[in-house]
Amino acid sequence: QVQLVESGGGLVQAGGSLRLSCAASGTIFSINAMGWYRQVPGKQRELVANMPTGGRINYAGSVQGRFTISRDNEKNTVYLQMNSLKPEDTAVYYCNAAIRTTSGSYQVNYWGQGTQVTVSS
Repeated sequence: QVQLVESGGGLVQAGGSLRLSCAASGTIFSINAMGWYRQVPGKQRELVANMPTGGRINYAGSVQGRFTISRDNEKNTVYLQMNSLKPEDTAVYYCNAAIRTTSGSYQVNYWGQGTQVTVSS
């Protein structure tokens, strides 16, 4: 019904930049929020940035001032511009969206497949 497709991960040197994209498609009625999480092996998935529709943007303290989240609502797409990357930003980054489908009466949390970001020192 709904798919989230991510792109833009890769390998970058410390201090460099990457831009992640995530496009939602399918039988979408409305999107309440879109955001990014990340996970490293052996640790819990953590919030990176979240952008509710018409709401306040939330950033993890560790990325505040370096990462910027944005949305293109016409394209159902969320972006994450990552600047001044550090080795500790290395993780699999997952797109997340709270979506109500055309056949549903409530919103459901959807996840992308994940994209690897590796920052070398």
